[in-house]
Amino acid sequence: MKKLINSVEAVEEQMIQGLVKSAPKKLRKLECGNVVVRAEKKENKVALVSGGGSGHEPSHGGFVGKGMLDCAVAGAVFTSPTPDKIFEGIKAVATDAGVLCIVKNYTGDVLNFEMAIDMASDEDIKVDHVVVNDDVAVQDSLYTTGRRGVAGTVLVHKIAGAKAEEGATLEEVKAVAEKVIANVRTMGMAISPCTVPAAGKPGFELSENEMEIGIGIHGEPGTHRDKIATADEIAKTLLDKILADIDYKGREVVVLVNGMGATPLMELYIINNFVQDYLAAAGVKVYDTMVGNYMTSIEMAGFSLTLLRLDDELKKLYDAPADTPALKR
Repeated sequence: MKKLINSVEAVEEQMIQGLVKSAPKKLRKLECGNVVVRAEKKENKVALVSGGGSGHEPSHGGFVGKGMLDCAVAGAVFTSPTPDKIFEGIKAVATDAGVLCIVKNYTGDVLNFEMAIDMASDEDIKVDHVVVNDDVAVQDSLYTTGRRGVAGTVLVHKIAGAKAEEGATLEEVKAVAEKVIANVRTMGMAISPCTVPAAGKPGFELSENEMEIGIGIHGEPGTHRDKIATADEIAKTLLDKILADIDYKGREVVVLVNGMGATPLMELYIINNFVQDYLAAAGVKVYDTMVGNYMTSIEMAGFSLTLLRLDDELKKLYDAPADTPALKR
């Protein structure tokens, strides 16, 4: 295993320390563990808390800041943060307006966040949650029952965060988060696996002429393994599955071309070139496009495509200002 780390045991702690030191005016780390919060606490508005296993950077700590999250809780690589750490994060950012937790649909994440929410409720903190399940690839996986939460989570952070900044109530922020979840779909693929530092070896094996279609962000198996194809052919496979899930025709969308960690921008732009033309031919109007690494899987080579169907409210909130280490508007 070749990795630019100091020790397996220090990976998450040193990563979070480095993130906070990269943006000290925006972020601070709680003493209790790998919990990142805004340097300046938001007051009298709904606070947003998210998180999950490390290894998906810049998710989730990179999206803490004005217009997005108030707190991100990081577990060990590909491992849910524990309820006590989530609880500390909720307490640190809680306001009289309440807290909304944005949780990806993985069994560990859901259970641990729900336990933390119960702990917070016992201390009279007003808190609620939503569960993101945007992956159209598989109904059930090794990590969850139902669809997985993947790159579409970033758009939930952006739009719910903007609603919270407006001063909306907890119920209103939850409602708009659920609207995003209902209208966002994602599918991904990989041409090479990633290596979890503690494991020391790749999570799966692919031969030189193979690719995995429909993988999750932890390297879970997808719908099928196939011979490697062209970028256009792969993008078409993913888009066809997304477009078949809900009706995008005649609607405006946000496109997210997300790298899985090791895919160069050159290749992501080649993929986007096809995506734009294919959507136009399908009668789908692209309102805006995001290309880059947003929800990764350490150094996996591959990508995911996300489409968010917009209405006037979502468009306005998507365009609202944001100032975080990983996303600025």
